[in-house]
Amino acid sequence: MLKTILTRRSIAALLAAWACVACSGAAVAQDEAGFQSYLQVLRRQAIAKGVSARTLDQVLPTLTLNTRVIELDRAQPEASPNAPVPNFAPYRLSHVDASRIGRGRTAYLAQRGRLERIERELGVPESIMVAIWGHETSYGAVMGNFDLPRALASLAYEGRRRDLFAGEFIAAMQMVDRGVPVYQLKGSWAGAFGGPQFLPSVYLRLARDGDGDGRSDIWNSDADTLASIGNYFSNAGWRAGQPWGLAVNVPAAFDRSAVTNRLVSPRCPRVFARHSQWKTMAEWRALGFSPQTRTWPDDRVLATLIEPDGPGRTGYLLTGNYRVILDYNCSNFYALSVGLLADAVEQ
Repeated sequence: MLKTILTRRSIAALLAAWACVACSGAAVAQDEAGFQSYLQVLRRQAIAKGVSARTLDQVLPTLTLNTRVIELDRAQPEASPNAPVPNFAPYRLSHVDASRIGRGRTAYLAQRGRLERIERELGVPESIMVAIWGHETSYGAVMGNFDLPRALASLAYEGRRRDLFAGEFIAAMQMVDRGVPVYQLKGSWAGAFGGPQFLPSVYLRLARDGDGDGRSDIWNSDADTLASIGNYFSNAGWRAGQPWGLAVNVPAAFDRSAVTNRLVSPRCPRVFARHSQWKTMAEWRALGFSPQTRTWPDDRVLATLIEPDGPGRTGYLLTGNYRVILDYNCSNFYALSVGLLADAVEQ
């Protein structure tokens, strides 16, 4: 009797499992059908933006829904406005470490001829370009291998950030129209690619030919990668001759309430909320601040204060050029570590 019951239960469980598999398979098929239908919407939008039918006929029939990029996008942490901000020190240890500094110095020395030329032309420091390259792709070693058109179309279909990803998909098709081979469209799951990790729309605006071969090949050419990073920073408003910032000792009796920033930034408000009011370097010096590693910049240079590890630890005075690094990636930890890596690389 028990054997009969177990057998019946086993059969019931097996049937339920088959039903679940069938249900899952039907859902996948439905998603794929919906995706293929959405591709026709993307086609009409791309045609309206001037993309050739030839390019779309080449790319669209090859695309299938990539559920993996959708999973990765949904797994991104959504910062709560009330969540505590961790200290910067652990992040710095893992992003401005001896290995990254050493490889950065090697890249810096190997590319000096090109870097000097780009700095003369654009005013962006050589070390900043190298530090961005190191942070984004470990100096070209890790650039991603996702099929960009498929990833971008899948993320657009998912819908959470449809306008963004649909626009980037269309920009990728415009890249193909301009002569970028489809096979070269490989990158991260979120659509960034090449040494600088540009999105397609950024590539169209700012990618540069750094080696004179007539192409902006940021996948394979270090010269193109560095020239493109330099062009991005120049376009974002980098001011030649000013540092990104400097590490400082904060006076023990400093009254932080006197420099509280009461403005709310429309972009990345949590990032900018950590910055103080603007003061000149002369004013910070008069308040008792002292630099830890470099001499004071020009007295007239404006800077804000951030204390990423809290009172009693190293503070940083940040110039307008720091805001340019934030334009690349709006994270204080990212921008601070780029600046510190740049300083270490050029020593």
